Amino acid sequence: MNRIILIISAIFFLGLAGQMWFAPQYWYDNTPGVSMMGPFNLHFIRDAALAFSASGLAIVWGVVKRDKTALVFGAFWPCLHAAFHIWIWIVMRGMPFDLIAAVNLFGIQLPAWLAMFAAVKTKH
Repeated sequence: MNRIILIISAIFFLGLAGQMWFAPQYWYDNTPGVSMMGPFNLHFIRDAALAFSASGLAIVWGVVKRDKTALVFGAFWPCLHAAFHIWIWIVMRGMPFDLIAAVNLFGIQLPAWLAMFAAVKTKH
């Protein structure tokens, strides 16, 4: 089961990276809450795309080579990103339960923490 979670996580992170890299304006305009964080910044969006690419590729490497260190490394950036978004939700937004919170939960928190859980629990 952990392997399936990791493969799905890698596909998700790589897909997100691809969207951010190849359709950054679409991603910015259509991801709830992103435009609230400031004006469109292509450089910043592509930096984040590269970080998600590195995560997804590290997870792929870890699955293929059965390398637990690569799996944990691959899940690390998404978890840092998720932790930052918890802070944004609590401190900056006052913990509202709205569409942005739902996107945060299902699009950021669950993928990140599930990937880390699966990476840590994987036995190699």
